[in-house]
Amino acid sequence: MREQGLYGRLPRRFRRTTDSNHDQAVAPNVLGRRFQVQSANQVWVSDITYVRTWEGWLYLAVVLDLFSRRVVGWATESHMQTSLVLQALEMALGRRRPAPGLLFHSDRGSQYASELHQRILEEHGLVASMSRRGDCWDNAVAESFLGTLKVELIYRSSWTSRRAAKEAVGEFIECFYNSKRLHSSLGYLSPNEFERCAA
Repeated sequence: MREQGLYGRLPRRFRRTTDSNHDQAVAPNVLGRRFQVQSANQVWVSDITYVRTWEGWLYLAVVLDLFSRRVVGWATESHMQTSLVLQALEMALGRRRPAPGLLFHSDRGSQYASELHQRILEEHGLVASMSRRGDCWDNAVAESFLGTLKVELIYRSSWTSRRAAKEAVGEFIECFYNSKRLHSSLGYLSPNEFERCAA
């Protein structure tokens, strides 16, 4: 490897984003790994990840429509407080204006279990669903998107500031992932194109 100028890739430092050790109420797992739905705005899934910058960690919350795998809401902050997931949810609500009864699935982290987050869901007629403790497969679609984001953008880049990272993440989501990236689960269409064809 030395002769060829090759270097091994070091493992990434793991940073926990789910704090399920709290006293807040936890919703049942209503979704139950039923990831195939018949139309948009039936089920949304949400999760949090992190981006390393020279300035410090940037945290990203996303909301995806399970029907098309489209990111319908996202937000970034320098912290993982409830306001982070609320901003992503509010973007999704503003863009989609779903009818009451939409299922909102997440992990059981303190941000999602918070009284404020649960109240916003209830005010908009959304039904809360949460993964079982320590079971990432219960939220596999959101986890898969974050894995794609890390492999295709985050692990390939370095940002001097949180602002620069936010701009890159936003461009990836809005200009590439939703608009151009093809998905085998969508018949090799982009999320936007899949929704247009289904309309």
